[in-house]
Amino acid sequence: MKILSEDRTRILFEKLTKYIGVNVKLLIDRPDGTYCFREKKDRVYYISERLLQLAQTVKPDHLVSAGTCFGKFTKTNKFRLHITALTYIAPYAPFKLWVKPSAEQQFLYGHHVIKSGLGRITENTPKNQGVVIFTMSDIPIGFGVTARSTTDCRHADPLATIAFHQADIGEYIRSEDTLV
Repeated sequence: MKILSEDRTRILFEKLTKYIGVNVKLLIDRPDGTYCFREKKDRVYYISERLLQLAQTVKPDHLVSAGTCFGKFTKTNKFRLHITALTYIAPYAPFKLWVKPSAEQQFLYGHHVIKSGLGRITENTPKNQGVVIFTMSDIPIGFGVTARSTTDCRHADPLATIAFHQADIGEYIRSEDTLV
């Protein structure tokens, strides 16, 4: 596993900042130790430095992965965040969106969140902002990007798109071969 280049680190942190804002530094300096991001075959892994030292004792050819896969870089050098990062992103997200129980299944099948399925949304959420999507019982089920601001949502048509789907926990079943 290699250290991310300066350019790729910038791209990764820009993507994470879109979802968790200034809380990105809380991912690195945690009370239970220092964590870092490492890359292997265009995939970015979030790993504790203690575990990284143990992983370095394994030959690179024999090591499939170590840590949690946060996402991967595409061929055009853009970063795509995977659903496996949801556990780490959800607690730090400043902007959240809750879906009604009737809309949960549609979101988990990969559809966008529409106004009729919107339970509530964080106040002052701007347009094109990364949000973590929760059920009404505060269970994180995915993340997306808002299509409208909070004030626009109030006056929107019931079939208007409120948030674009980015990833959901249904991907664990649909895309299990490509997540690792």
